[in-house]
Amino acid sequence: MRLFRLILFAPVILLGFALFIALGGQVVHLLWNWLLPPLFGWRAITFWQALGLLALCRILFGGFGSWGGPRAHRTAEERARFRQRMRERWGFGRSPDATPGSPGH
Repeated sequence: MRLFRLILFAPVILLGFALFIALGGQVVHLLWNWLLPPLFGWRAITFWQALGLLALCRILFGGFGSWGGPRAHRTAEERARFRQRMRERWGFGRSPDATPGSPGH
Protein backbone atom coordinates (compact mmCIF):
# COMPACT_ATOMS: atom_id res chain seq x y z
CA MET A 1 0.00 0.00 0.00
CA ARG A 2 2.82 2.42 0.88
CA LEU A 3 4.67 1.63 -2.33
CA PHE A 4 1.49 2.20 -4.34
CA ARG A 5 0.98 5.56 -2.60
CA LEU A 6 4.59 6.56 -3.31
CA ILE A 7 4.28 5.56 -6.98
CA LEU A 8 1.02 7.49 -7.22
CA PHE A 9 2.30 10.70 -5.59
CA ALA A 10 5.85 10.83 -7.01
CA PRO A 11 4.85 12.25 -10.44
CA VAL A 12 2.52 14.75 -8.80
CA ILE A 13 5.26 15.91 -6.44
CA LEU A 14 7.79 16.19 -9.29
CA LEU A 15 5.33 18.15 -11.42
CA GLY A 16 4.56 20.48 -8.52
CA PHE A 17 8.26 21.03 -7.91
CA ALA A 18 8.87 21.82 -11.60
CA LEU A 19 5.92 24.24 -11.66
CA PHE A 20 7.19 25.94 -8.50
CA ILE A 21 10.63 26.46 -10.07
CA ALA A 22 9.12 27.69 -13.34
CA LEU A 23 6.89 30.13 -11.49
CA GLY A 24 9.88 31.45 -9.53
CA GLY A 25 11.85 31.89 -12.74
CA GLN A 26 8.97 33.71 -14.39
CA VAL A 27 8.58 36.06 -11.42
CA VAL A 28 12.32 36.91 -11.48
CA HIS A 29 12.15 37.37 -15.28
CA LEU A 30 9.19 39.74 -15.13
CA LEU A 31 10.47 41.75 -12.17
CA TRP A 32 13.95 42.14 -13.65
CA ASN A 33 12.65 43.24 -17.05
CA TRP A 34 10.10 45.58 -15.47
CA LEU A 35 12.42 47.30 -12.98
CA LEU A 36 16.09 47.17 -13.94
CA PRO A 37 16.19 48.29 -17.59
CA PRO A 38 14.18 51.49 -16.95
CA LEU A 39 15.89 52.30 -13.63
CA PHE A 40 19.52 51.47 -14.39
CA GLY A 41 19.68 50.94 -18.15
CA TRP A 42 20.58 47.27 -17.79
CA ARG A 43 19.61 44.83 -20.52
CA ALA A 44 16.47 42.69 -20.35
CA ILE A 45 17.02 38.99 -19.61
CA THR A 46 15.44 35.78 -20.88
CA PHE A 47 13.48 33.27 -18.81
CA TRP A 48 16.50 30.92 -18.72
CA GLN A 49 18.79 33.67 -17.51
CA ALA A 50 16.23 34.44 -14.80
CA LEU A 51 16.29 30.78 -13.72
CA GLY A 52 20.08 30.94 -13.58
CA LEU A 53 19.91 34.08 -11.43
CA LEU A 54 17.41 32.42 -9.14
CA ALA A 55 19.68 29.39 -8.72
CA LEU A 56 22.74 31.59 -8.16
CA CYS A 57 20.95 33.62 -5.49
CA ARG A 58 19.80 30.43 -3.80
CA ILE A 59 23.35 29.11 -3.73
CA LEU A 60 24.90 32.37 -2.52
CA PHE A 61 22.27 33.56 -0.06
CA GLY A 62 19.78 30.79 0.64
CA GLY A 63 21.84 27.72 1.35
CA PHE A 64 20.34 24.26 0.95
CA GLY A 65 18.22 23.87 4.10
CA SER A 66 19.89 20.89 5.73
CA TRP A 67 23.39 22.42 5.57
CA GLY A 68 23.22 24.74 8.54
CA GLY A 69 19.72 26.05 7.88
CA PRO A 70 16.96 26.32 10.49
CA ARG A 71 16.11 22.61 10.21
CA ALA A 72 19.63 21.55 11.19
CA HIS A 73 19.19 22.98 14.69
CA ARG A 74 16.07 21.06 15.70
CA THR A 75 16.11 19.00 18.85
CA ALA A 76 15.58 15.24 18.86
CA GLU A 77 12.10 15.79 20.28
CA GLU A 78 11.16 18.19 17.46
CA ARG A 79 12.43 15.73 14.85
CA ALA A 80 10.41 12.91 16.45
CA ARG A 81 7.24 15.05 16.43
CA PHE A 82 7.84 15.96 12.80
CA ARG A 83 8.30 12.30 11.80
CA GLN A 84 5.13 11.34 13.71
CA ARG A 85 3.10 14.03 11.93
CA MET A 86 4.40 12.81 8.56
CA ARG A 87 3.47 9.20 9.42
CA GLU A 88 -0.03 10.28 10.46
CA ARG A 89 -0.53 12.39 7.36
CA TRP A 90 1.02 10.21 4.65
CA GLY A 91 1.23 6.75 6.19
CA PHE A 92 4.94 6.29 5.45
CA GLY A 93 7.53 4.82 7.72
CA ARG A 94 7.44 2.60 10.75
CA SER A 95 5.75 3.82 13.90
CA PRO A 96 8.02 3.86 16.98
CA ASP A 97 5.85 1.34 18.88
CA ALA A 98 5.59 -1.17 16.00
CA THR A 99 6.79 -4.67 16.72
CA PRO A 100 8.32 -6.99 14.09
CA GLY A 101 5.58 -8.62 12.05
CA SER A 102 2.99 -5.91 12.77
CA PRO A 103 1.42 -3.99 9.85
CA GLY A 104 3.41 -0.84 10.59
CA HIS A 105 6.76 -2.67 10.52
